[in-house]
Amino acid sequence: MIAKEIKHPLPPFTPETALQKVQMAEDAWNSKNPKIVSKAYTKDSEWRNRTQFINGREEIEAFLQQKWENENHYKLKKELWGFRENRIAVRFEYEYQNNKGQWFRAYGNELWEFNKNGLLQKRFASINDIEIEENERVL
Repeated sequence: MIAKEIKHPLPPFTPETALQKVQMAEDAWNSKNPKIVSKAYTKDSEWRNRTQFINGREEIEAFLQQKWENENHYKLKKELWGFRENRIAVRFEYEYQNNKGQWFRAYGNELWEFNKNGLLQKRFASINDIEIEENERVL
């Protein structure tokens, strides 16, 4: 018998459980560990990240591995924007320094859709980066 993957809290979300999901995601992404992050997604999860389309955990892990090889001193903050049933909308910002030493702040929105077991099955992210000076960092 194959054990089902379950990631609590489960939908439908309440204000408390939606906030919990957002905090769990923030904590996982700030770990900068692609394996930890990918465990929140279904094996066949669909992503749109900027102009990239990413499908499944293996592609998610590869994408995140490359991301954090190029984004040093990465720090992320997520904020619950709204939720309904099995969907959550998030506003986020993060800061990082590229391999050439330039600092950036990224702003964006994510739309998340969860399956009944609490795993993210769809993630759509719109993200904009701006160059900043190190003394302009806020995170």
